[in-house]
Amino acid sequence: MAHTGRRDAPELPDFSLLKRLARDQLIYLLEQLPGKKDLFIDADLMSLLDRIANVTTLKQHEVDKLYKVELKPIVSTSDQLCFLIRPRIQTVKWIADIVNSDKASGRFRRYKIIFTPQKFYACETVLEEQGVYGDVTTDEWAFYLLPLDDDIISLELPEFFRDNFLEGDQRWVTTAGSALRLVYSLYGPFSKVYGIGRCAKMVYESWRDQVEDGEQKARQPEIGNVFLIDRDVDFVTPLCSQVVYEGLVDDIFRIKCGSVEFGPEVTSSDKSLKVMVNSQDKVFNEIRNEHFSNVFGFLSQKARNLQTAYDKRRGMDIQQMKTFVSEELKGLKQEHRLLSLHIGASECIMKKKTKQDFQELLKTEHSLLEGFEVRECISFIEEHINRQISMIDSLRLLCLLSITENGESYKTSSYGIEHLLTFANLKQIGLLVEQQPGETLTVMESKVGKLVNDKTAGKLTDAFSSLAKKSNFRALSKRLVLIPKSGEEYDLRVPRDMAYIFSGAYIPLSCKLIEQVLERDGWTGLEEVTRMLNGHEFAVTVDQTQIKTDPQRIILVMFLGGCTYSEISALRFLGREKGYKFIVLTTAITNSARLLEALLDNHA
Repeated sequence: MAHTGRRDAPELPDFSLLKRLARDQLIYLLEQLPGKKDLFIDADLMSLLDRIANVTTLKQHEVDKLYKVELKPIVSTSDQLCFLIRPRIQTVKWIADIVNSDKASGRFRRYKIIFTPQKFYACETVLEEQGVYGDVTTDEWAFYLLPLDDDIISLELPEFFRDNFLEGDQRWVTTAGSALRLVYSLYGPFSKVYGIGRCAKMVYESWRDQVEDGEQKARQPEIGNVFLIDRDVDFVTPLCSQVVYEGLVDDIFRIKCGSVEFGPEVTSSDKSLKVMVNSQDKVFNEIRNEHFSNVFGFLSQKARNLQTAYDKRRGMDIQQMKTFVSEELKGLKQEHRLLSLHIGASECIMKKKTKQDFQELLKTEHSLLEGFEVRECISFIEEHINRQISMIDSLRLLCLLSITENGESYKTSSYGIEHLLTFANLKQIGLLVEQQPGETLTVMESKVGKLVNDKTAGKLTDAFSSLAKKSNFRALSKRLVLIPKSGEEYDLRVPRDMAYIFSGAYIPLSCKLIEQVLERDGWTGLEEVTRMLNGHEFAVTVDQTQIKTDPQRIILVMFLGGCTYSEISALRFLGREKGYKFIVLTTAITNSARLLEALLDNHA
């Protein structure tokens, strides 16, 4: 089932070292507050901490009770409080309130705040303003990178996308630069760094400044080249429905920190089960990059093989049975359990995704990508909005229509005036593209306009009249041949290019750019493409001493603003075809729902 590719692909570096470093540093910081203490943890750090240091480890270092940060009065009776938090002003204000409340009641405690991955000046300013700066000690847990799998590392900073691309808040740029520096110091030196996007350029400069400040060690590198790419270089790919198995599992069950919670409908019991989804799961590893249409065939074959392995027991003598039980049975039982789970998950996906609606949805997406039957697509989107099936899906289709047709047409919908800010956000970030002046209203606009009263529609039009961004998707698609020829039959069992991740309809722009730049060893010949993508491209030789060795074929791709599992599957395919190994370093894993939820502002 796994695709065959070149056999000479190099070995990946061992990223477990990143986890060990993070755990050791956390233990060191906890020991700076000797004695028993209660630990308050930010909600979005819970899963992350679980991957680094479990409860037993924390208890060994005198953590008494664990609490989730809930921004309300605390019940802890401990004399020492430790807070492990993201650097957010709201959380720091809550801690200041706890300190001031203790002071007012004459209670003396010791307080320690551990910011991760770093502390910001704004947080310390809040402590000063609240009059508690001298009462608390602050520290940083420089935990930048969580290895999610052999070839995926994440900063686990979903807020990076909104903060940087919508709010223009560049505070995370240094964090991303520091994360890259950590990889460089452990697995470098790199020989070349390529990149495209405004944020990519800033992260590269931040990394370069940090490296120049520190020492450069001469060693055998484990990573050769680096490619930095901004999420806003390619919005089309994350807006498309995922159809590879890992992407579907993420879309439906939400993979969080490399693990997923399967509910009773998957486990066939009354309990939910949390499962790690990575290359250690042998069943998952063989189907993760497959188009969903191939998955059931593989799982049923696997079940037959497993049955054959169990049947071997018949006719064994005592010695053979003893060997079988000690060497094979445990592995077979484990595989049987995983197989049952993935069959359950696949059935769940089938129920949700093979309905008529989903098939129509895919057809509409593919037509939009090809620029084909756009009127029918507009009718489908309009009906989707009118039926109010799912706001996120409606927004996704509107954005896809807008980008692929360069602002073909859109207005707000029957979801109401409380989503005014959301539409303004989508427009500002470039997901809804301004229709050029002078272009006539289409059927879509006039009909959707009727869903709100004329007065509101007028206000909305005014609200959208600024910050026009132009999409060049159609021209880029033609130039980079992102849409395979539609006349040819596409065999999803034997993929011929990266388009298989979208049923043969579209090669992801982000991955095509990476392929082209690596082939050309830079941006030469892609000038028109970079112009359409608003430039900020670069290619820098960092270390000229390296020759064509294995590390040169290990490429670190850093996605700033999030990366989808479909893109990771596409890069794995490209690696197999070209003899590369790709390591994906992302600010967070994303998909269409997460991307759009980050831009929602539905405060009525």
